[in-house]
Amino acid sequence: MKTKKIPLRMCLGCNEMKPKKELVRVVRSKEGEISLDPTGKKAGRGAYICKDAQCLKKARKARRLEKSFSCSISDEIYDRLEEELADEQ
Repeated sequence: MKTKKIPLRMCLGCNEMKPKKELVRVVRSKEGEISLDPTGKKAGRGAYICKDAQCLKKARKARRLEKSFSCSISDEIYDRLEEELADEQ
């Protein structure tokens, strides 16, 4: 029997390829709202990040979320993402 292929995604913080289920999806909707997507099924442009606060800090410092979404992201949104990540753990 064939082994099932595991989808891999790159974390924006540590730049490591990891299984999709180990990462959290950050979504930008058509309206421009940015939020965490724990289910991975929200509509919109997605980017992946580890469930670790350090990876979010690295991505924030290098402005990787802004580059992947092609828009500017305010500090309030980053703070909210950090709170949501902390709640999820």
